[in-house]
Amino acid sequence: MKIQLENISKDDKSSFRFLHNPRLNDLYYWHFHPEYELVYIEGANGTRHVGDHISPYQESDLVLIGSNIPHLNFDYGIQTDYNKEVLQISPSFKSTVFNEIPELTDIYALFEKSKYGIAFSGTTKKVVGAQLKTLHSLTPFKQFLAVLHIFEILATSKEYTLLHKEPVVINHRKKGQERLRKIYVFIDENYQRRIEVEEVASLCNLGKAAFCRYFKKATGNTFVTFLNQYRISQAKRLLHHGQNVSETCYSCGFESLSYFNRTFKKVAQENPSEFKKRILRT
Repeated sequence: MKIQLENISKDDKSSFRFLHNPRLNDLYYWHFHPEYELVYIEGANGTRHVGDHISPYQESDLVLIGSNIPHLNFDYGIQTDYNKEVLQISPSFKSTVFNEIPELTDIYALFEKSKYGIAFSGTTKKVVGAQLKTLHSLTPFKQFLAVLHIFEILATSKEYTLLHKEPVVINHRKKGQERLRKIYVFIDENYQRRIEVEEVASLCNLGKAAFCRYFKKATGNTFVTFLNQYRISQAKRLLHHGQNVSETCYSCGFESLSYFNRTFKKVAQENPSEFKKRILRT
């Protein structure tokens, strides 16, 4: 598994990029991109993995993912027939349209809230899901109006859950994306072993202190905090697939079971045994 910076080609005929029924169920695609993304999937039971949040969804899911938040394709591993719709919106559209037109203030606020990752439920999920399934058949102008209406529904809905308690913040421009991608790939390939900060700093041609300042500014977290959150996200995945707590601890790079338990509870607000029991009941 490698985290990838997805380069999304712009469609000169549209302000949005819409993917109707893209199929990636045979690929573990852990990736991020500057574009905001609204994902709807139905007819499947799968795993929602956005940032360091991992949880199962049943039958359908509707999630708005903020800019540059790493996430897994929602159809990974699904063997049943399913429908999937993906709508991607460039960051510039948020700043030049949603932020400039007074009537769209609520939608701008919705996109600000997407920094947490947002999962919608109830009638909102059902209505928006049905509308997303029709977008591919509309003319460009009608599609544009339909997209605005979809975001109006989401912006005024109370049927949602934030996937993180704090915003997933990655402050960087294009020239910094490759550096962060290199760090993410390194973590992804090496999280199962002991990682020294100096080792990662050398990838960026920085000293330890300079790297720590850079990483904190770029991601909003210290490197150790980010690494622990990533390891816990992988631990959740392994526990979700039935691996025991002790094996999971050492598989994810923790050298002490007691430290793993403390870190897991700090990140997930429950210990790994409780998480495994709860997740396997659903």
